[in-house]
Order: sequence, then C-alpha cells, then structure tokens
Amino acid sequence: MPSGLVYRLGNTELVRVISEAAISQFAKAHKDAVESLLHWYRVTKRAAWDIWSMFARIFRTSSVVDILTVFNISANKYRLVTVIKYRWQVVYIRHIFTHAEYDQEKWTP
Repeated sequence: MPSGLVYRLGNTELVRVISEAAISQFAKAHKDAVESLLHWYRVTKRAAWDIWSMFARIFRTSSVVDILTVFNISANKYRLVTVIKYRWQVVYIRHIFTHAEYDQEKWTP
C-alpha cells in the first residue's frame, strides 16, 4: 500500500460524505448507476487521503477541475462532481450528471 494512503476495513468510517441524498435521488432516475455510486460511496467513506494524488490511486479516472474533483461513474456514463476538503476529511457532492449534461459545462465554477 502506498505511504500516506489509509484504507479501513469493517465499519470504520473516516470520511464524511455530504450528501447521501444526492446519490439516492440520482439513483432513482438512473438505476444503472446504483452499483457504481454505492461502490464510490463505500470506498470513499472508509479511506483517508491528504492530497488528490492519493485519491487518484484508487479512482484512476478522477480528475481535478479548478476546486472540484470529478469522478467517472458507470464506465464514464455519469459524472460525480465533488468538493473535497482533505484537512477535514469531508467530501461534498456538488452534482451528479449524465455524460451529456456534464459536457454542457454549466457546472463549472
């Protein structure tokens, strides 16, 4: 395991994800995204990173756009846009888009 990267097994949750409701709402409309979003959520809740490069080791298709971190979901069919506060181990879900919605770039800061 790379130095500085911590991954906890079991019920230990190190990262707070705000808001789980965004995942639930999106998953209701896009049922094929449920499994991928839940995987992202579970891995994120149990990991501790202090910089983006550590995040990128786990989520290789993630990218940074200004202050946002963007994750490809369901083999790039959807995009999860977040703000990550590494110091406080908090991930804020800003938006979840279909790829077509994401490409309109109305979400950029």
